[in-house]
Formats: sequence, C-alpha cells, structure tokens
Amino acid sequence: MKCSLRYISISHKTATVTQREQFYISDPAKHGVVKHLCTVFPDVKGLLLLVTCNRTEVYFESEKTSTDSFRDEFISLILKKRITESRVWFSQNDTTESTVMHLLKVSSGLDSKVLGDAEIICQIKKAYQFSIAHDLQGSLLERAMQSVFKCHKRISNETHFRDGTTSVAYKALKMIRTTYGREATKEKKILFIGAGEIVRQLFKYNSKFNFKQLYIGNRTKSKALSLTKMYECKLYDWKKVLANDFGDFDVIISGVSNRHHLITNANKNSKKRVFIDLALPANIDPVLAKMPHILFYDLDTISLELEDTKATRLAAIQKVALIKEEELQEYNKWYQEAPLRATLANYKIELNQKVTDYVEEHLEPMSEEQIKVITGRVMRNLLKESNLYIPDEEMKEIIAVHASL
Repeated sequence: MKCSLRYISISHKTATVTQREQFYISDPAKHGVVKHLCTVFPDVKGLLLLVTCNRTEVYFESEKTSTDSFRDEFISLILKKRITESRVWFSQNDTTESTVMHLLKVSSGLDSKVLGDAEIICQIKKAYQFSIAHDLQGSLLERAMQSVFKCHKRISNETHFRDGTTSVAYKALKMIRTTYGREATKEKKILFIGAGEIVRQLFKYNSKFNFKQLYIGNRTKSKALSLTKMYECKLYDWKKVLANDFGDFDVIISGVSNRHHLITNANKNSKKRVFIDLALPANIDPVLAKMPHILFYDLDTISLELEDTKATRLAAIQKVALIKEEELQEYNKWYQEAPLRATLANYKIELNQKVTDYVEEHLEPMSEEQIKVITGRVMRNLLKESNLYIPDEEMKEIIAVHASL
C-alpha cells in the first residue's frame, strides 16, 4: 500500500477559543503526546505537531492509519476520555495532495485569522525542528517542508502579501499607544507576564515605541532576570502576579503558556487600565472586560484590529494562490514519480553488485580499492545510457575498456 501524508486540525475556522484551548499542548508535553501516537500507530513514519494560538494540527505519514482513528485517539489522549461531540471541531484529510495543499495554505498565511500572518512560518519551522530532533521527518513530510519554505520565499520576494504589520505583539503595543496617546504612553507603567516567544516579541517591537516603564514577571525567575538585563526593564515578583496584585500598573499584558485564568482579579482601582491576553489557554478571565474602568483585549479582538493591512493583502491573494498551486504541482510530480525512483534506486544497487561480481570473477586479482574504482567508472558510463536496462554483453565490453585504463 502506498504511503500517504495526512492531517487533522482544530483551528479558528472550526472551533471557538474555549474549544481550541482544550487542545493546546505545551512544549514540555509535546514529547509525550508524539511518543504515545507513534506507539499506538507504529506505521507512522513522519509526524509534525503544530501548535499555535489559533490552531493545533498533526500532519502524519502512514500507509494504513486513517485520520478518523488518529483523530479519535488524539481526542482521547488530550481530553482523557472520548467525547464524540468534539469530533466536529476538527477538519482532516487522508490524501497527500490535499494535505500538502492545506499545509501550503497554512504556512503562507492564507488560512490564518490574520490574513498573511508572518509569524506562522516561524512556528512551522519550530515544529519541524522538533520532528527532526525526534527522527520523525519522513520522506513525504520532508519534501512537503521543502515546498513550504520555497513557497514562503517566493511569496516574500514576488508579492506584496507580507507588506504591513501582522504581528500580534506589535499590534498589542500599538493598541496601548492608541489608548493613551503617543507621548503619555511612554510614561505608563507596563507589566509583561511570561518570558516565552510572544513576550520576547513585545520587547523586540518596543524599540519602535520606546515605552520607558517596563516590568516583567515570570514563574521562572532566571528567565525573567535574563530579559531584564537584555532589555533594561525591571523585575516584578511572581508571587504578586499569582496574587493578582498589580499595584499601580496601567497596562498588563500576559502571555504565559498553559496557565488558564491566571488573572481573575483587577484589584479595586478606579483608574483606566488595559488588560491584554496573548495566551492560549487564556490567562485572563474575560469577566474582567465587564468592569467599567477596564479595557480588555484578547487574541480574537487583536486579530480584528489587524485588518488594517487586509486590502493590500487581498490584492496579492491571486498571485499567492498561483505560487501555492505551482509548488503543489511540483510536489505532486515528485510524489507520482516516487515508485519510479524507488525502482531505479534498486536497479542501480543490483547493477553495481553485478559489475563488482563480474570484475572480481573474470579479471586478474585486484585490491578492494581497485575493484571499487573500476566499478565506479563502469557505473557512471552505464548510467549515461538512454536505456534503463543494459545488456550483459554491452556491460562486459564497457568493463573491459575501463579495466584497461
């Protein structure tokens, strides 16, 4: 049976934030999830686990494991029990062509909540590095990733699809400045909670905003201290974060992984405050949005704000779709020729052994190195021929010529 690349996906297109966050997998938990799936389905030769704020997807390469059985096992593993109604939150496909098409669409940003999202390719690269580290790249998946990276490069070089900001972190900082005004914001007291990738992006983009009073709180103090030194900000006690003691902060931005409703209390403070939740599962209880002095933004509301660049990107969609289709056709051509490549590879091995055996049996005694040199010369000559199979007599003549050199 021919091996196929398949996928299952729960995303913003199929499920709500509350539903999606149940399938968020933290970095420390990924190894256990992948190990379990590969144990249950031993025919899986390649696997890519992609987890972002808006989607959790598994791409896997196998001969007989269907996406139905894989999805059900995945749901059972994550939720600890089989819940039939959660199946409808997933999309899936068992054909290689449709799977590669979906992966190209996701990686290009065409399937993102924010059209043209530039962060998704970095998240895919990180997921693929995980696959490589666990020897799970697989031949079909490896070739698909080559198509992904080539497609990404072409879109960046040949279209305006990447123009304008698509960063959630950048937009979060911009929303703070919009709320308080350009000059006043510089003196506002801002707390970043967490020390992961999204918080690092906040620090990186702050070079464009120049906010002065920045603090960071994180459960691992050493990581927070590293960022305080790198970005010249101040440390905020994690115990105070856990107690929801935010003192006189004007802005609290949280991006802690795997800490559902870390913040449930805004303190009794009448001044205007901005709470921004960049995490999945959500760090901030949305009930805070009902407080009159609180401005609350989560991933969904920020994504809506990023529609500013949509017009330019919409104009480039046709060209992006064409590039995606061209790369898909290239992949399909490679995929269809796979059996022929396998046949040719086996034939080369057999022919190489046949030449070696003939040299050893019919020519004067030679060292292993001499036999290897002559065999190499003969093989290069034989493989130049237009016919796939070389008659024995012709092979013998070629061997005689190269043996005399």
